[in-house]
Amino acid sequence: MQKTKIQRRVLVTALAALLAAALPAATPTKAAEHVTIATDFLPHGMTAGLQLAVQNGWFRDAGLDVEVRDGKGSNATIQQVAAGQLDIGFAQLAAMAAAVSNGLPVISVMGFVQAGDNGLMIPADSAWKTLKDLKGKRIAVPAGSATAGFLDAFLRAGGTSQSDFVITNVDASALVSTYVSGNADAALSTVAYFAPLVAKDRPSRSILFTDVGLQVPSYGLVVRKDELGTKADMIGKFVETQQKIWVYIFAGHQQEGVDAIMAQRAGLRLDPIVLAAQLKGYMALFDTAATKGKPTGWQAESDWQKTLEVMRSVGMVKPEIKPADIFTNQFIANGYVRAN
Repeated sequence: MQKTKIQRRVLVTALAALLAAALPAATPTKAAEHVTIATDFLPHGMTAGLQLAVQNGWFRDAGLDVEVRDGKGSNATIQQVAAGQLDIGFAQLAAMAAAVSNGLPVISVMGFVQAGDNGLMIPADSAWKTLKDLKGKRIAVPAGSATAGFLDAFLRAGGTSQSDFVITNVDASALVSTYVSGNADAALSTVAYFAPLVAKDRPSRSILFTDVGLQVPSYGLVVRKDELGTKADMIGKFVETQQKIWVYIFAGHQQEGVDAIMAQRAGLRLDPIVLAAQLKGYMALFDTAATKGKPTGWQAESDWQKTLEVMRSVGMVKPEIKPADIFTNQFIANGYVRAN
């Protein structure tokens, strides 16, 4: 009896060993790569693509553990990317171009609002049509903002100069209250962001940079130039996920984007109606004539040529800066064309 038990035990052990040898070795689950990105300011309609990709797990599916931080201005976000404190920045690309000219080692890998959203907000019931109509009026300008850097070029293109107005520099956080209270007749801002914020208290319309012939891109993704190679896999996954999410949003899922912002920033008491209006405004500005029909995020060299010409005219970039110094389409995957 004892011998039979031993034989059975040996047989079971042998079978277990054979079974283990026949099965593939267990592969440890690879941890998602942690990625930090900061936006320009507090959440607004255009950050929906980031928050929704986190909310629905699309970043995680791509092997990325993405942490979205709220920024303190495009310039600050770009500086943090340059200093290696962030993996990616979500910022105004014109501000990035100026930073490149000043020696910061950054580059754009994806463009969003490429038609530009900068302009002057004026009361909807005013009779003003052009910048010349506002001579002598008070204009509030957000100090240190990317938009403020183009003030002189904007006024010049409209046949005016700063001496024609009463220019008041205010903190970006006080721009809305300054304008709504009537302490300014007009406000320089990113129109798609600003207009919904003041719609209830001071309905407004705009004179856009594009109305006077200025081509200035808005939001995009910024990385360090020396990480185009060392972090190529991560950047490629991040960019393709953003392509995918924006195709999804354009396909009728805007409200999901708004809901994702509200869920992830519940403590900020954001207004979903304002967020939805901002998102709609930004979506109308994604394309230029040169980018229409191209994959989401693709940037046109011809658009950047026009922008750099404007920036050179006001001393914002050095003469030798060229489009290749500013952007790359190397991570833009084909097939992600939006349904406009």
